[in-house]
Amino acid sequence: MSLFRRGENRVTVDEAHRRTRGADAPAVLLDVREQTEWNAGHAPGAVHAPLSGLTAEAALPGVVRGRPLVVIRRGGHRSRQAAALLAARGARAVDDTGGMAAWARAGHPVVDAHGNDGSTA
Repeated sequence: MSLFRRGENRVTVDEAHRRTRGADAPAVLLDVREQTEWNAGHAPGAVHAPLSGLTAEAALPGVVRGRPLVVIRRGGHRSRQAAALLAARGARAVDDTGGMAAWARAGHPVVDAHGNDGSTA
């Protein structure tokens, strides 16, 4: 059974959290925000790959290659754009419907670049 249902291209932040938490998670949370946003706050265990780099044909970090991806951003359209771009490259990728702002509102953890409590601002 596939992690993503046929035709699925979006998941809620709660579903993103469920699918990407823990060392044995079935998917990787891929944060496509820019460096300053990432430094301010991101989900623990997420992998950073800014959309600006992906659109410039940057390679995905090695730890995510070949794994299902749940793409997240702050709250705009970047994750949908990134998921479509990655799917066109052959990746199994979906985007979340709420972004890091919704992630934090749902009570999921956010840490800064030093591992302290972070923000999504």
